[in-house]
Amino acid sequence: MQKHTLFSEKTVTIGTDSDNDNYIMALESSCDETACAIVKNGRQVIANIVASQIKTHEKYGGVIPEIAAREHLDAVNIIIDEAFEQSGLTPDDITAFSATVGPGLVGCLLVGLNAAKTLALVHDKPFIGVNHLNAHLCANYIDTDLKPPFMALLVSGGHTQIIDVESYSKQTILGETIDDAVGEAYDKVARLIGLPYPGGPRLDKLAQIGNPKAFELPQAKVDGYNFSFSGLKTAVLRLVKSFDGKELPVNDICASFQECVSATLVKKLKKALVEKGYKQVVIAGGDAANSEIRRKVFDLENEGYKVFAPAMKYCTDNAAMVASCAYFNTNTYDDIDVEVFSRA
Repeated sequence: MQKHTLFSEKTVTIGTDSDNDNYIMALESSCDETACAIVKNGRQVIANIVASQIKTHEKYGGVIPEIAAREHLDAVNIIIDEAFEQSGLTPDDITAFSATVGPGLVGCLLVGLNAAKTLALVHDKPFIGVNHLNAHLCANYIDTDLKPPFMALLVSGGHTQIIDVESYSKQTILGETIDDAVGEAYDKVARLIGLPYPGGPRLDKLAQIGNPKAFELPQAKVDGYNFSFSGLKTAVLRLVKSFDGKELPVNDICASFQECVSATLVKKLKKALVEKGYKQVVIAGGDAANSEIRRKVFDLENEGYKVFAPAMKYCTDNAAMVASCAYFNTNTYDDIDVEVFSRA
């Protein structure tokens, strides 16, 4: 793909058609991690810096947008300098600068986006805006030889989708949640049983020592490839209330909930694979780090499928996936005047 520098308007070829190595620096600040990375040719991570805010928001039981935005402001210049130091590169070595445009928290997104735009303007390099959800899919290109077509299960925060990835730039959402996403369901159930923030990873850990067959929880019957998890959350609420002050079997509740969620996801994922005839499947997003979801998807290898999943550090929000997405031109934005957006 052809990109242009912002002042001299030189033509720069970025992506698989380029005859030269592409080094893309990316920033990610959509929620509670300030991240900067430099990635070579979409697959080789040269630098990867993440400043997490989990300890800051832990005492509030969730992310406070205004506080998160201020922490991004405090961290962004520091992590940019660290990325250059870690890589040994200079701004002159960078082919293009990139940042997440959305979805995410508006105030937080603005920090990373404006920093990347400034770097592009100052150093006369192309700017590439990236969709956060597409970036999660592209995490699977890092350190692998994965190429489309493939079927993707995206489970990230407020999104749960099955995506037909026909090429680097052509993707079709076959199904998605009609209410709570997987991440939201995990966080809500974690609060119901008294787990502190962040609830998802804690619930997963307890589920591994519980009995997944202790309680039979309902799988919503939704047409096509769509999902619904609000009813499951309500079922867990009723289950918790049924103990009426008695000690909760927390581990078993976690295991039963996780079994229901993971079984629902993989059932629809396999249906999509069979219909499309694909033999490659990927999982992506923060909840791709979940032990049971990950295990069930990898079990598809026993049925002849080739399964890809990002390394754990590339499942949660990071900038390496943003740089990879920019390189592969996965539905990107080239306009320097692009604005952030909060919802997909």
